Amino acid sequence: MADMAIILQQAQRSLVIARKDIRIYYSKGPVVIFGILFPVFLFLSFTIGRQLAVDFMIPGLVGMILFFTATSISPIVVPWEAQARTLERLMSCPVRIETIIIGDILASFAFGVGISVLPIILGLFLGVTISNSVIFALALILAAFCFASLGNVFSIPPTNMPSTVNMISSVVKFPVVFISGIFIPLDQLPAWGQAIAYISPLTYFTDIARGCIQGRAHLPVAVDLLVLLAFTALFLVVAMKLHQKTMPRRI
Repeated sequence: MADMAIILQQAQRSLVIARKDIRIYYSKGPVVIFGILFPVFLFLSFTIGRQLAVDFMIPGLVGMILFFTATSISPIVVPWEAQARTLERLMSCPVRIETIIIGDILASFAFGVGISVLPIILGLFLGVTISNSVIFALALILAAFCFASLGNVFSIPPTNMPSTVNMISSVVKFPVVFISGIFIPLDQLPAWGQAIAYISPLTYFTDIARGCIQGRAHLPVAVDLLVLLAFTALFLVVAMKLHQKTMPRRI
């Protein structure tokens, strides 16, 4: 019972940290630019003039926006707070490092899910239908948490410069977008292209989205969900283990 009480107490503190992150970082310039504006304009630059069907465009648009928004807050919170000297105060409170990490991830998770609802509403307004809304919603929630956890991994290097972390995350995020079946469906890629696509967690959410909207999933839904779950667990373990070593070095 004592252990359960401690877990619940730390969970409540994670929610407090998440609310703090949302309140402070939602309106930051890098979050708005790289989390919302950039994926929208990047997607439009590849789709305008190509006469693509709406049910082809929406899964890719949702995937891009979810990926960029869910990885826009968690990489920069720790270096920003270290730079402002608020991380030291936070770590002096009765919270575990894991609690801080989960709080940062939950903020990115909420941001990703909230913004991703907009292109979904747009798609429904344009006549897109979702064949299995339960699977789609489950995939959206799981992918948002997975991408937010990946974003937290980007902030592991013990630098207090948000620009450095943004550079690191950009080096990873941009190639991931182009290999994940957003612009070219997996079944149209050559064998070597599919092999590369399978190393991206975004591939599996995009595949589920195409299956629910277009009816053209490349992999079984269960496989997509299990791989997303495995990526989430991997990113969480890596973030928690390495932040325990690097976070104290920021003080």
